[in-house]
Amino acid sequence: MSVRRITPARNILGALRLPGDKSISHRYAMLAGLARGTTKLHNYSTGADCASTLACLRQLGVKVQHDRKTREVVVEGSGGAFSQPADALDCGNSGSTMRMMSGILAGQRIECTLVGDESLSRRPMARVAKPLRQMGALIETSEGERAPLRIRGGELHAIEYQPDVPSAQVKSALLFAGLQASGETVVEEQHRTRDHGELALRAFGAEVRRTKNRVSIAGGQQLQAIEAMVPGDVSSASFFFCAAAIFPDSNLVLEGVLMNPTRAALLDVMAGLGAKVKVLQLEEQHGELIGTVKLESGPLGGARIEGAQAAALIDELPVLAAIAPYTRDGIEIRDAKELRVKESDRIALVAQNLRAMGAEVEEREDGLRVPGNQQLHGAAIDPAGDHRIAMAFSIAALRAAGDSEIHDSEAAGVSFPEFYDLLEGVLER
Repeated sequence: MSVRRITPARNILGALRLPGDKSISHRYAMLAGLARGTTKLHNYSTGADCASTLACLRQLGVKVQHDRKTREVVVEGSGGAFSQPADALDCGNSGSTMRMMSGILAGQRIECTLVGDESLSRRPMARVAKPLRQMGALIETSEGERAPLRIRGGELHAIEYQPDVPSAQVKSALLFAGLQASGETVVEEQHRTRDHGELALRAFGAEVRRTKNRVSIAGGQQLQAIEAMVPGDVSSASFFFCAAAIFPDSNLVLEGVLMNPTRAALLDVMAGLGAKVKVLQLEEQHGELIGTVKLESGPLGGARIEGAQAAALIDELPVLAAIAPYTRDGIEIRDAKELRVKESDRIALVAQNLRAMGAEVEEREDGLRVPGNQQLHGAAIDPAGDHRIAMAFSIAALRAAGDSEIHDSEAAGVSFPEFYDLLEGVLER
């Protein structure tokens, strides 16, 4: 187990370009595997989760070239039909791989078993298995509707479905299954989630319709290969934005960052807290907005995050909670019970590690309240193998009194192997 020592910093200064967005990388790779022709993806995510998706595609007979140094991926599409894998498909720690690949495999005339690591094997899979069964897939799960998943794909029929929990992974899985079903599949969301699945399907040539919170796709459409640049991961950017926000004279520029409106809620929160946020450049590629963002610090007030905003910020909530002690009025998070069934119980771990650093924090079933105007001290941080907890508390440690130790710091590699090197490059001590 690796231990990373974090020494307090004086400021955040510089410019960065981040590896590709995880959510988009997963979806582009999966659809490239289904498409006709050869897809070329530039700036593919460097995280272990997205590598798990590529490994599963290879096991399904798809030819994949992956140059980790240049972040380029070339996928020779199957034209719509995967091959029977010889072994179980190992999704590693990636819930995105397991849930969204289930949607694709439900419409394939093969039998597959999807497995994952200990953490993934504890995560709920009923949310995707239930609607796919309604579409006609045969899916067996382990006790408690958890992995491994055994899927016998085949002929699917369209359904109209309203997920119980806001989940872009479930929505994408159902649209991917709907692409292979007879009829028109409709997903109706209570709270709108990120729309990368819809945009990716359109990029590959499928017609996807949205009316308010209803998204629909007709079955029988053929996907065509594309060439695409994956925008910088905005969830990874959140750690750097939060780091810059807590220092009085910081000035940070992030280039080529994803600016999708369903993912850019963090910038609204940062501006609401008092940070100075400027979008210097904006362009569109395959329906996704990409921008260069400059963030300078300002006096940080407070925030209450709940409802649809909590759903939109689900990946960024741990780092926002981790910097809450440095705000004036603190940060309150509600309606975020989903955090308890991520790679870890993120609500409990955020509370535990803030307390280890000397903070007062109120833990609730669906969130947290972290008062402002608190001084943290250095501490030993236990992320319990969760990449976002390790990175969130690395940021909190930058303004603490004394050094901190991030145990199991290699967990960051699940989504962001370059995190510590890039962070060191913008620190002023």
